[in-house]
Amino acid sequence: MGRKRLITDSYPVVKRREGPAGHSKGELAPELGEEPQPLSVDEAELELLRQFDLAWQYGPCTGITRLQRWHRAEQMGLEPPPEVRQVLQTHPGDPRFQCRSETGQGGLSEEPGFSSGTTSLLAPGVGAALT
Repeated sequence: MGRKRLITDSYPVVKRREGPAGHSKGELAPELGEEPQPLSVDEAELELLRQFDLAWQYGPCTGITRLQRWHRAEQMGLEPPPEVRQVLQTHPGDPRFQCRSETGQGGLSEEPGFSSGTTSLLAPGVGAALT
């Protein structure tokens, strides 16, 4: 038999050119002399909440509010950050802060054609036959 074929036998190896140190693809470099804008208080708080959303150690975050997730993590002894609870309590009626967003824009997002209530996974008319 011969040598085992490798993927590089069919596709040539292309070396990518390295950019300047610290420069990542898709990131725009700031203009010369332009100071980076500090985050506003709301933006900083929302970033804290996004980091909490991404922290898997506090359990799943689908279908519950951030405060419910925080309380659940506390009850399980997972020690969620107290700063998250403070932020959530300072914005009690604002959905940008209370609800995790799939779109990253804050608040609840719903897919067209889906409701947030319970849905049946059965084909139309099948549920009536089972009840």
